[in-house]
Amino acid sequence: MLHDRLNIGLMFSFRNPAPWRRPFAEVYAEELALIRRAEDLGIDTIWLTEHHFVDDGYSPSVITIASAIAAMTERVRIGFNLLLLPLHNAVRVAEDIATADVISGGRLDPGFGQGYAPHEFAGYGIPLSERLSRFVEGLDVLRGLWSQDTFSYQGRHYQIDKARLVPKPVQDPMPLWLGATTPAGVRRAGRLGANLLGVGAAVLQQDYEAALTAAGHDVAAAKVLQLHWGHVADSVDAAWDESGAHFHHLMTVYQEFANASGGQGGPKPGEVPPVEELRDPKARLMFRPAIGDAEAVARVLNHSLGKTPTTHLAMGILPGMAPERIGRFMERFVDEVVPRLN
Repeated sequence: MLHDRLNIGLMFSFRNPAPWRRPFAEVYAEELALIRRAEDLGIDTIWLTEHHFVDDGYSPSVITIASAIAAMTERVRIGFNLLLLPLHNAVRVAEDIATADVISGGRLDPGFGQGYAPHEFAGYGIPLSERLSRFVEGLDVLRGLWSQDTFSYQGRHYQIDKARLVPKPVQDPMPLWLGATTPAGVRRAGRLGANLLGVGAAVLQQDYEAALTAAGHDVAAAKVLQLHWGHVADSVDAAWDESGAHFHHLMTVYQEFANASGGQGGPKPGEVPPVEELRDPKARLMFRPAIGDAEAVARVLNHSLGKTPTTHLAMGILPGMAPERIGRFMERFVDEVVPRLN
C-alpha cells in the first residue's frame, strides 16, 4: 500500500466531452493505459462509475470495463462507485460480477446505488418511483445468488425459482459497497454490514456505525470510501489553469442531473458559476474540489479525512484532460500528495 492507513485509489469515468472530443476508441485505449500506469505507481484501487445517455459518454458499462482492467492488471483492486442497480436485472448483474471476479482472481469491490436522474430511468423504461424497491430487491438477489448454492425469491420485481449461479465469485463472502447520502441509506448499509461509499458527513457516519452495531456487525471491520475530485500542479494558479474548464464540465453535468430530479434522491438544484468564479471560496458549489499544488491538495484532503473515519480515499480523474496531463497528475498525487496525508 502507498499509505500505512489508507487504501489509495483513482476513479476513471471514460468520458469524452465535446470541447476535447476524440474518437472513443482512443479515449478508452488511453484510459486503460493510464490504469496500467496507475498499478505500476502503486495505486491500490481503480474505481469505476456509471451513468447513462450522457453526451460525453460517461461510462455506461462498468462491468465490461472492469473485466478489461482485470485481464490486463495483476494486483490493483477494481471498485464500482457505483453501479445503478435499479436499471439492471440483478440476476444478470450477479452473474457478470461473479465472472469478472473470476477473471480478476478475486479483486472486485462492487458498489451499488439507486440512481436519481429521471432521464436514465426513462431511457430504460423503468418508473422512477420504483428505484428504491428495485434497489432493495436487487440487493437481496445479488447476496442470495453469490452465497447460496440454489436461490429462490418471491418479490415485487423478481420471482426466482431455484437459480444456481456457476461459477461463484472467487471472494467468499463477496464484498458489498453501498452508496448512500441520506440517514435511511446509511442505516440500510449498516444493517446489511455493507461497506460505505460515503460523502464525508459526520452525522451520516454516526448513523452508519450505529446501524452496524445494532445489527451485530464489527464497526472496526467496516470500510468507508471518500471520493474527491481534483488536480495537482506546480502551483495553485497552474492547477486551476490546467483543470478549471474540466472541473466546470464535471459540475455542469452533475448539476443538470440534480436540476432534472428536483433534488429528489440526489444533490440540490442550482447553477454552476462561470469557470473563472469556481476558485472563489464563497462560490456555491455542489462540492469543493482539491485543486492546487501538493500542499494545498493535501490540506483539503486531510481536512475532509479528519471529519469521519475513512479507510479508502479516491481521486476522480477530471473528464477531457489530455492523457499526458493525467499521467503527470497521477505521479504528483502519488509522489507529493500521498506522503502528506495524515
